[in-house]
Amino acid sequence: MTEPVVAVRGEAWREVEPEIATFAVSVTVFNRERQETLRRLASGVDSVRAVLDEYRDAVEKRETAGMYVYPQTKGSADRVIAYRGTVSTTVTVSDFSVLGDLMLRLASTEQTVVSGPWWALRPGSPAHRDARQAAIADALERAREYAAALGARVVRLIELSDSGLNAQPVTRGGFRAMKMSRDAAEVPQIDLEPQRQNVSNASAAIDANVKERLVISNLAVKP
Repeated sequence: MTEPVVAVRGEAWREVEPEIATFAVSVTVFNRERQETLRRLASGVDSVRAVLDEYRDAVEKRETAGMYVYPQTKGSADRVIAYRGTVSTTVTVSDFSVLGDLMLRLASTEQTVVSGPWWALRPGSPAHRDARQAAIADALERAREYAAALGARVVRLIELSDSGLNAQPVTRGGFRAMKMSRDAAEVPQIDLEPQRQNVSNASAAIDANVKERLVISNLAVKP
């Protein structure tokens, strides 16, 4: 006779502090002359790099996300009237105590746009492992409860599967600083509060769902 099997799904929910914050800074220039556009773009990028260098201990990673230089045209003849250039940089910060100051410093740089921060966990965060282990424990407990309701007991595990979502959405913050002139007033201070991260299958922040198939025996009723 085929052994009766119970299949269950375990779930876990955790709320933990974020480990990293990411924001974007873009330099955008507009000029009628192509070479002047490129010159101003390079100068703006150098200014952004200089500010980031001052916070090198807090900046974990900075990457160029894209560079765009293109002509703007007018009329049916596509007459070029100006050139626009943009360089975007993605910055990852692990020291939140200086995050607000860094973003405001960049926002005070001429011809820059700053957006973010987006809070997240590291891909290898222990929170991922803890959630998976808790989901397995939940699945085992459910299996035992189902078996007990039938007057049976769980005797062995025959399959364990992970639904494999493992999606970790970033949480977009509301801070956004637009263009400010270089001779703007003294840069104010701002403290940003890290947003706690949900580690759960329900939020899809981390796949903490597991499916288990277990053999049960000593049934008091027919399967």
